[in-house]
Amino acid sequence: MKSMKFKSMLIRSEHNPLFDPADFPFCAADQVFNPGQVRLPDGRTILLLSVMPRNERSARCHVAESTDGIHFTIHPEPIFKVDENKTFGKLDSHPIDCRITYFPEDNCCYIMRPGNSSWGCCAFLYRTTDFRTVEPVEIIALPHNRVPCLFPEKINGEYVRIDRPYSVGAPYEKSFAHMWISRSPDLIHWGRHRPLLQRDFMPWNNLKIGPTVPIRTEKGWLEIIHGVQNTFVGWRYSLGALLLDLENPEIILGRMNRYLLTPETPYERQGVIPEVVFATGAIADLESREFRVYYGGADTTVNLATGNLDEIIDGCLKGI
Repeated sequence: MKSMKFKSMLIRSEHNPLFDPADFPFCAADQVFNPGQVRLPDGRTILLLSVMPRNERSARCHVAESTDGIHFTIHPEPIFKVDENKTFGKLDSHPIDCRITYFPEDNCCYIMRPGNSSWGCCAFLYRTTDFRTVEPVEIIALPHNRVPCLFPEKINGEYVRIDRPYSVGAPYEKSFAHMWISRSPDLIHWGRHRPLLQRDFMPWNNLKIGPTVPIRTEKGWLEIIHGVQNTFVGWRYSLGALLLDLENPEIILGRMNRYLLTPETPYERQGVIPEVVFATGAIADLESREFRVYYGGADTTVNLATGNLDEIIDGCLKGI
């Protein structure tokens, strides 16, 4: 009997991989992966590429910019690298996994990224107006919290974010790894924590889940998540989606039960960390209805998948 397989709502770009370690121009790299992503008001697409240089112990992040979303120019100097003299000093040993939120009201982009060190994984917040320099804001989450994701506008006068706190060292069935919402008057002091979504609502996320930067649509906040499945041969990372209420994002209006994207191609199944598609954000064009997600493949390459925004929203509302 032929196995049943559903058609993905996301189509992989014919240009994949967009970035490959062998082609990275500024160092001998083993990994180019998990990009932060944002579309600026002038139409440029900005990626923050996590890059692991060969024979080094720590990653760095480079800015890549594009006018067509396919062909990118990479800034030669990293925007983030390990520097003991920076504000967060000894807490910053491995800059990766940036989340970017364009915030019109504050006329800047906010960048959240993990602070990895022997103290645990906390969360750093920065702001930038030009992606040439960044201003450190503060450490905004205690270990272990692998990067909150900031909503792109205030809701009822407050900044809002989605978190994924978790317990390191515990057996995964006791590590929690669920998603929460919290609020802040100033981006520094966070509270009013509320649960949002538990892992293991379907097999593809039975181990843990995690957030990306929410996208405002006419029908709600579109939230792309990653889910991790514990299989007999190791972990498998996939992407899913849910829709949150615009006025009260603690309310889930709908959720896709099946994944949006799962490892199927060689560049997703083979690499430094096999069986991984991982994203920290997505980009939606509210006029053309095009949905883009730049994602890491097997923690080795950067790739692009596109789809129709309305189909994905409809999939969340129908719970497919």
